Amino acid sequence: MHILFLTIGRLDDISVSGIYTDLLRKFYEEGHNVYAVGMHERKEGLPTTLRVDKGIHVLQVKTLNIRECGFIEKGLSTILIGYQYKMAIRRYFRREKFDLVLYSTPPITLLSTIKYLKRNNDCITYLMLKDIFPQNIVDMGLLNKKGIKGILYKYFRYIEKEFYKVSDYIGCMSNANIEYLLAHNPEVNRNKVEICPNAIEIVDQSIDEDTRTQVRIKYNIPLNKKIFIYGGNLGLAQDIDFLITCIESQSKNNEVFFVVVGNGTEYGKLDKFVKSKGQENFMLLNTLPKEDYDILVASSDIGMLFLNHKFTVPNFPSRLLGYLQAKIPVLACTDNSTDVGKICVDNGFGWWCESNSIEGFTECIGKAMESNLIEFGRRAYEYYCNNFDVHYVYQNIIEKVEAVNKGTKTKR
Repeated sequence: MHILFLTIGRLDDISVSGIYTDLLRKFYEEGHNVYAVGMHERKEGLPTTLRVDKGIHVLQVKTLNIRECGFIEKGLSTILIGYQYKMAIRRYFRREKFDLVLYSTPPITLLSTIKYLKRNNDCITYLMLKDIFPQNIVDMGLLNKKGIKGILYKYFRYIEKEFYKVSDYIGCMSNANIEYLLAHNPEVNRNKVEICPNAIEIVDQSIDEDTRTQVRIKYNIPLNKKIFIYGGNLGLAQDIDFLITCIESQSKNNEVFFVVVGNGTEYGKLDKFVKSKGQENFMLLNTLPKEDYDILVASSDIGMLFLNHKFTVPNFPSRLLGYLQAKIPVLACTDNSTDVGKICVDNGFGWWCESNSIEGFTECIGKAMESNLIEFGRRAYEYYCNNFDVHYVYQNIIEKVEAVNKGTKTKR
């Protein structure tokens, strides 16, 4: 089959593990012709380029900035990206006929591109729903349903519904995502909605004690304390003010040490906190190369998740996978809409509190300190192997395509 994948995720190196790169490599390894479209943001200063990377044709389209930029530029980039992708596909892939088009959210504004591809290829379209937009930015206060901004909301909401309509299948990250999607979009056929989790190649990222010691010494991290690590984006979605309050609440706890690694629009708040408070059991690191970050996670004891308590849409952070790979348990501080915390607790590899409760966070810290972390980590890795293997996602998508091609199901 000829497969096309569209994303605004980074496609700089197909060999680097990730929820999209691992899936693309899996399709290629199974004998399919794979094409992918990503972006070169304006700040990179790079033109639109086409290359072959690990056998996969990668087209990176020059766009405006969409990450860590002003709201106006981000909005313009989101609106224009569908047109820019369509024009680039017409130019660089005009001779290709695709059997399957995979795409993820964000953004929903790839709608015109998907319609163009479906019209010209008679292909199967599969949406991997990672972000429920525009409600997510309404939750963060960046968009309103009334007033002048309400007009923009209605436009995006219309695009969102059309996006679901043009998709033959919609893969959601968890049951909470499915229930939210169907409850707020009753016109969507339940039969075309299914679980399609964040998934990667199964790799054991745990390390031995000697390596763990060496890594902690390298970063000047205590050897005799329980290390709680958070790694990833530092933005509104993570509610950095709450994260700071959580860490500050444990300033007198001599048994724990917190490490935060990442970057984003709210990084400055953490940097200011470090410089003004000088808390001895907290370390802030800017974004690390993936290999360095992975081994730092593996040298820690507990991974942390933070999601803003204002969210009414159920998010499911992909950074969870890094913790599970490293065989460390998870402390999830989230809103009530997502089920990621429930999954951690119900499957015996973590703890959950609502992300506006310092009391809840303190209670989770206490439970973690009293738990058998090795056993929790073993269960974390077991759950990862059974639920987030990219092979299962690949196999499920292929079965859908084969069913349509054999005529046993009609495309929706």
